[in-house]
Amino acid sequence: MKSLFLHLVKISGILGFLGLNACSNQPQLPPGPYGSHPHEEIVRRVAEKTDLAVLFIGNSYSFGVPRAFTRLAAANGRKVRTAHATYSGWTLARHAANEATLAKIRNGRWDIVVIQEHSVIPSLPAGKRDAEMLPPLRSLVTEVRKQGAVPVLYQTWGRRDGNKDVRHDDFHKMTGRLRDGYEAAAKNAGCLVVVPVGDAWEREFSAGNGAELFMPDGSHPSVFGNEVTARAFYEAFFGK
Repeated sequence: MKSLFLHLVKISGILGFLGLNACSNQPQLPPGPYGSHPHEEIVRRVAEKTDLAVLFIGNSYSFGVPRAFTRLAAANGRKVRTAHATYSGWTLARHAANEATLAKIRNGRWDIVVIQEHSVIPSLPAGKRDAEMLPPLRSLVTEVRKQGAVPVLYQTWGRRDGNKDVRHDDFHKMTGRLRDGYEAAAKNAGCLVVVPVGDAWEREFSAGNGAELFMPDGSHPSVFGNEVTARAFYEAFFGK
């Protein structure tokens, strides 16, 4: 019995080091008004509006997105109003505790609020990812819902060469982990729409356009990267 106990303690320590848990105790938010069909909420909101008000919350991955999205919408005869609460390197935990971010959510009369986590956190091992991402995400989603807006998640992309802290990583592997992380977060935060920007980047990367997506640092978006991102948002909100 003692040997079994020590074995379990050892396993628990290894899981903790890796950021994993045997089970998740993260509470979930109830689904939004359209339950397991959250995109219907966006369709209805867009149909009600002659101009769409969209707030982007995130970090430097979102710096150029509002402008690129506004230009694309205008080119297609759509009127949108955008703003952003974006700070370099910020996590959702910092946003959830930041009065300036919360004031923008409360005072803008937004139709849609786009929420983007730090570029690495959603790709972490599940336990560590959930502990860092889910509590502030639920807090922000609750605030967005209180203001009558629709919260959506912005699934980002893997770095050009993957996460340097993960052995044998690459763009595709990191993008896959980010996809899984955002899907898990969307379920936990009330069955949210995930705008699959990372998937759009992956299609361009696989088509041989990877070098054009990134700035020289291999992480942040180029002008073309922002255009690909804006197109993913346009299709998510207005259709193809």
